[in-house]
Amino acid sequence: MKKQWMVLALSALSMGAVWAQASDTVAKVKASGTVTMGVRDSSGALSYTLGDGKYAGYHIEVCHRILDNLEKAAGKKLDIKYLPVTSQNRIPLVQNGTVDIECGSTTNNATRQKDVAFALTTYVEEVRIAVKANSGITSINQLNGKNVVTTTGTTSVQHLRKHERANGVDFKEVFGKDHAESFLLLEAGRADAFVMDGQILAGNIALAKNPADFKIVGEVLSVEPIAIMLRKDDPAFKKLADDTIRDLAKSGELAKIYDKWFVQPIPPKNTRVGLPASDTTKAAWATPNDKPMEEYAKK
Repeated sequence: MKKQWMVLALSALSMGAVWAQASDTVAKVKASGTVTMGVRDSSGALSYTLGDGKYAGYHIEVCHRILDNLEKAAGKKLDIKYLPVTSQNRIPLVQNGTVDIECGSTTNNATRQKDVAFALTTYVEEVRIAVKANSGITSINQLNGKNVVTTTGTTSVQHLRKHERANGVDFKEVFGKDHAESFLLLEAGRADAFVMDGQILAGNIALAKNPADFKIVGEVLSVEPIAIMLRKDDPAFKKLADDTIRDLAKSGELAKIYDKWFVQPIPPKNTRVGLPASDTTKAAWATPNDKPMEEYAKK
């Protein structure tokens, strides 16, 4: 019996060590030599696929800067693996350690902060509506009886329903499995409007067959801080990520990276998203913080 208890105790200690390492990203990647980056296939200029397992975008580049410093902390070159995530599975995959750093288009809000951590805000988003240019739709109150698409696992339609101009507006919700599918539903005429982060709308329009066929219209539905997501209770890695972003912001390099992806022509088609940094985004760079969306909503 004594031997059995000893085996159980050693097993518990071993499991505890594994768990501790899983929540300590620096120790985890130092031991494994591998780090996994969660990426998105169609999150506008923040994160998108180039095909053949390659990814690009503003958050992809910022994450690589963070991982450069993670390699220094680990004292070794790391094998960086890309794992495509969705709006539905991104948080669980960060929580369970499958993904070490999520570099997509995730809104930092109070509910999510209970499950994961967020690095300093790198981009402040405005949720808007995209429609076909010839639709005649210019406002929320014109969506009555229309099909409105958004991406499964996002909060955009909730913001639309809560908006004061949406009172008495009865629209049907349609869901795409990812942002590319949501835009395709708009493009194919199966949806009359696509509600989503403005930069995701702009990015998908820029990559459309005929970008001039679409436009972003209507009221701003919400203002949301977008940030790189990390595991909770890993202060060392959060500090490393925050310090990297803070240094990039202070040196002006973060603004240059933003300009590279949102203003200049981007691969693969050398199209322009055409979305200069907003005053709210610039304010987040000037005073780095990880405030949730609810703080932005306060008047």
